[in-house]
Amino acid sequence: MDTFQFHDMRFTWLDGGMTTLDGGAMFGVVPKPLWSRKYEVNENNQIPLPTHPILVQYGDTNYLVDSGIGSGKLNDKQKRNYGVSRESHIEESLAQLNMTTNDIDVILMSHLHFDHASGLTKYEGEKLVSVFPNATIYVSDIEWNEMRHPNIRSKNTYWKENWEPIVEQVKPFTDALDVVPGIRMEHTGGHSDGHAIIRFEQQGETVIHMGDIMATHAHQNPLWVMAYDDYPMTSVFAKEKLMKEILQNGYYVSFYHDHFKRIIKWDETGKEILEEVVVNTKAYE
Repeated sequence: MDTFQFHDMRFTWLDGGMTTLDGGAMFGVVPKPLWSRKYEVNENNQIPLPTHPILVQYGDTNYLVDSGIGSGKLNDKQKRNYGVSRESHIEESLAQLNMTTNDIDVILMSHLHFDHASGLTKYEGEKLVSVFPNATIYVSDIEWNEMRHPNIRSKNTYWKENWEPIVEQVKPFTDALDVVPGIRMEHTGGHSDGHAIIRFEQQGETVIHMGDIMATHAHQNPLWVMAYDDYPMTSVFAKEKLMKEILQNGYYVSFYHDHFKRIIKWDETGKEILEEVVVNTKAYE
């Protein structure tokens, strides 16, 4: 598994499954001749997009960023439509670290779309149960409210199977939340109305997990947003503001969906990569 040591925090990307989605949808109005230079695409115009949660070990606490695509919950039609070639193997990933799902203390949810939240629950026989029974789950209150009361568009991604078993574990926040010193969640909206980013700060350095307002390194340009975004201009403005901060201050950016990069630090122009952790794809096959 891929790892990144960030001072006293250790980041490990777990096997949360693999999807393959339409490249045009993932890059919205950006022409294919432009985005295809930056991200691999197959003959069906599809691009590879893992759904790999990040285990962050800090002090004596195990944090998880998002939860993967889940396992045993999608039917054949859903797997086909979402290009799911591999479901989650979170328990196997944790076993390699001599851990179980019971060892996860806190889950930081960027948002609750099915490809981020399906891994929160699983079937035991005919009953749905929490995968991480000992974890406190943080998510923005806007996101949590829409998850339970989706609109005509969002009902296709906010599923009751992903929230009903975890109601007692969820602690919503408004605007921003300092989980502990050094870990902060901030509501951005954009991709979903309740979308949030996560900041990790250590010894004057920062990693920002941009969630789905910058799903891959190829989405660096603030104008390159997905057709999947519910509020694309909110994504543009949020990403524009954050990218200025990131480049000016030399922050790292981490990814959940990127098939090629786990973490990046650009120079102040954004044109050169100073540091990166690349994906070891064989470790997740």
